[in-house]
Amino acid sequence: MDNNQSASRNQKPMNSKNDQLDEFRVKNTGKPMTTNQSRKISNDQETLKAGERGPSLHEDWHYFEKMTHFVRERIPSRVVHARGYGAHGIFECYKSMKQYTKAGFLQESGKKTPVFVRFSTVQGDRGSKDTARDLRCKGVKFYTDEGNYDLTTIAMPVLINQDPMKFPDVIHAYQPEPRSGMPTASGAHDNFWDYVANNQEALHMVLWVMSDRGIIKNYRMMESWSINTYLFVNDEGVATFVRFVWKPVLGVHSLLQDEAQKIGGIDPDYHRRDLREAIDRGAYPEYELGVQLIAMEDEFKFDFDVLDPAKFWPEELVPVHIIGKMTLNKNVDNEFAELEQVAFNPANVVPGIDFSNDPVLQGRLIAYQSAQYHRLGSANFQDLPINRPLCPFHNNQRKGYMRYRIDVDQVNYHKNSIANNTPYTTPPEEGGYVHYPKKVEGHVVRGRSKSFNDIFTQPRIFWNSLSPVEKHHTIEALSFQVGSVKRKSVRQQVVDLLVHVDKEMATIVADNIGVDRPSGSHVPVSIKYPSLSQMNTPHYAYTQRVGILIGDGFNGKEVKSVLHLLREYGVFIYIISETLGTVTGRDGTKFKVDETFLTSSPYLLDSIYVVGGRSKNQDKFNQDMMYYIRVTYQHYKPIGVATSGQSYIQTSEKNNLEGVIFATNNPNFNKEFVSAIAKQRFWNRR
Repeated sequence: MDNNQSASRNQKPMNSKNDQLDEFRVKNTGKPMTTNQSRKISNDQETLKAGERGPSLHEDWHYFEKMTHFVRERIPSRVVHARGYGAHGIFECYKSMKQYTKAGFLQESGKKTPVFVRFSTVQGDRGSKDTARDLRCKGVKFYTDEGNYDLTTIAMPVLINQDPMKFPDVIHAYQPEPRSGMPTASGAHDNFWDYVANNQEALHMVLWVMSDRGIIKNYRMMESWSINTYLFVNDEGVATFVRFVWKPVLGVHSLLQDEAQKIGGIDPDYHRRDLREAIDRGAYPEYELGVQLIAMEDEFKFDFDVLDPAKFWPEELVPVHIIGKMTLNKNVDNEFAELEQVAFNPANVVPGIDFSNDPVLQGRLIAYQSAQYHRLGSANFQDLPINRPLCPFHNNQRKGYMRYRIDVDQVNYHKNSIANNTPYTTPPEEGGYVHYPKKVEGHVVRGRSKSFNDIFTQPRIFWNSLSPVEKHHTIEALSFQVGSVKRKSVRQQVVDLLVHVDKEMATIVADNIGVDRPSGSHVPVSIKYPSLSQMNTPHYAYTQRVGILIGDGFNGKEVKSVLHLLREYGVFIYIISETLGTVTGRDGTKFKVDETFLTSSPYLLDSIYVVGGRSKNQDKFNQDMMYYIRVTYQHYKPIGVATSGQSYIQTSEKNNLEGVIFATNNPNFNKEFVSAIAKQRFWNRR
């Protein structure tokens, strides 16, 4: 990615869904206040009373409408994924997938489809923090020419359970303990880890959550997988197993545990704010859509069951074919009307996409529709503007809460002669949906396939694939989470489970959390896959957040040169000083201050440029400078040092200053600093 690519991002593609939503967008600015019945309001400050000191009157219809609407503003939160954010965008198909699927939006290169996306955490409620260590979800609603298609994915390629019957149990165990309602947005408690220890299939996904994947840097850098196995079906009726993966163009990056915890207090809306700010700046988030394909006849070719949602399909064995790109280019206008009312359902598919016998997928096909009926209060939720398809829809459904379609037909049943048997059904060859006639057989049982039973091989492969730094972070996360468990017996059970993944890791965790070292050893598996480590992800300076720590008296020519290059590379720049206003250089150069040391934080920045200078309170200024430098250095982030800022950083026996770039006597400083910003972390720093 070069800086020329970033310039093209400011072009907003046409979006027919946004054109449709324009009918429902209302601007109230500059308009007279009215009730919902359009009566103009003369006083919106005081209730109607019998005298100024008298009781309020029941006839105050304005107060009654205003207050009763207010107390009914909240709707039931999602049981999971309550905390989220999203945006509108466009999906563009790269190449025709006609060989595998007849889905219309994947038939030709260049075909563009409007989308709406919602990102979310799982455990916390609507008021929780964005940066919790958690599983994250991405729901994408494609407004296709054949109706809405909902693709739901999560930020890791494995699920915590293999059968939908266990989903209520794992969520009950994961969410706050029922007696106290705590902790919020955290699995660091007895119930969750007791569940993991006693439901061993949960171990695999839990390891992913305890890795760096569990605390994403932002939504723009989040990879996500469909988890479930679907079917592509082509015009000839040939089916292919398929799993989907969204790969962020900017690479996959994470916060450190300490950063995530601090940011959760400093700015609980960190991920929301980051997404909205990037789109406002024209730095549109991009994700390429990949598919992994397995021929039906190869169903039993692998060492894992292709229908097991607790197993990943290794990219090295089942390659990812990139088939398109999604660009998020418009922020929501109203968080409630769009993000809170959008309803996703994996059962919302289009011709050419069907369902495998994946047991969790089969369970999800029932659960989502019921959830939307409960949350949104009516079977008519699909007619809400954000959920409405672009193509027209016709059926014999008529009534229900909040029905605002006015269907004028006499007939509301099928079959009929009065309306010539309309609305009519459509043959498959003309676009009518038909389910793939997959073969099913067997006795009716409650059970699961024995091919799902290998619990430890893939977690071991995941562990083998992590870099030493990632392993260290995972051990740190396990030690924190399991160390928060009060019952020693549960902590011991978890360690005795972890030993199957890695003996050394389990032993370190045992020592850290005060239980006996486990006996036994890990499964004898040495396989590793580069695709599972974030160390192999792309790195760019583009959209990295750089704080310019500056006072008066700086070298204007030098600093202007640095800022010019940073802007060329699409870096987000924040001028930070002791007070708001402007700072002035020795040559009269002025910069507007965006943030103060108090209103910003080093935890919210990806890098800093230490310029220094004069301030009215020089001692306080210097202390703030040193605090920002210390936190940035401790978290392995790049630091650029202007000639005027060199006194703030000194080499000693306790540091090696890796990733600290000095401008003094360095003609290549600007480019070296940009390269350091792109690298993002310097793990060998001391």
